[in-house]
Amino acid sequence: MKNLNGFLDFFIPRFCPACNTKLQPDEDSVCSKCFSTIQIADEDRLNIEYQRKFASSGIISGFTSLFVFEKDKALQSLIHSIKYNKRFLNAKFLGRKITGNLGEQLKEWNIDFICAVPLHQLRSAERGFNQSNYIAKGIGKMLNIPVKNGFLKRSRYTETQTNLTLKEREVNISNAFKAKHKKKIKDNTFLLVDDVITTGATIRECGKALLDAGATKVYACSAAIAD
Repeated sequence: MKNLNGFLDFFIPRFCPACNTKLQPDEDSVCSKCFSTIQIADEDRLNIEYQRKFASSGIISGFTSLFVFEKDKALQSLIHSIKYNKRFLNAKFLGRKITGNLGEQLKEWNIDFICAVPLHQLRSAERGFNQSNYIAKGIGKMLNIPVKNGFLKRSRYTETQTNLTLKEREVNISNAFKAKHKKKIKDNTFLLVDDVITTGATIRECGKALLDAGATKVYACSAAIAD
């Protein structure tokens, strides 16, 4: 991979999305210096976040995330490079990092299918892609688990969650997802994948739709967790 990157970089140089320095052949998607500043979500943090966001609803059976999202830091630049600059390889890089660090836990969940949190058709048309789907593909490829995004549909267009309060997010996203192909969902275990989980409202609604359609269990995973 290093030799291949070195060859390709000669013709199409790669740059770190956080600091814009040229990447070295042995660097993948983000430079080593910037990557070292990204905060890892430790076990205590994840336990607290699960209790805050998911435990009381009984919808999500388990949750994990690799990083802590920090505004105006390297990870935000990396995620924005995917969402706004179509750097799809950076999403697959996050998927590989998630699996490399959390793969054993994901395997313990005995997942049958992976689903990315879907975008509404209008937003998908605006953006042209779903960044979470590329992260999901990175995870699925390494774990040899099929990624099936046809099982969930965003049935109504919702206001962006970014500037909403916790209560407003819950109301905004309530009943926004519907399950499809219910016969294939029934008696299977699912992993929901998103780029950043903030309140968990979107994940809970997706999980509810899958459980209502007959899924056995639903787990969740993200590249980052945010307050």
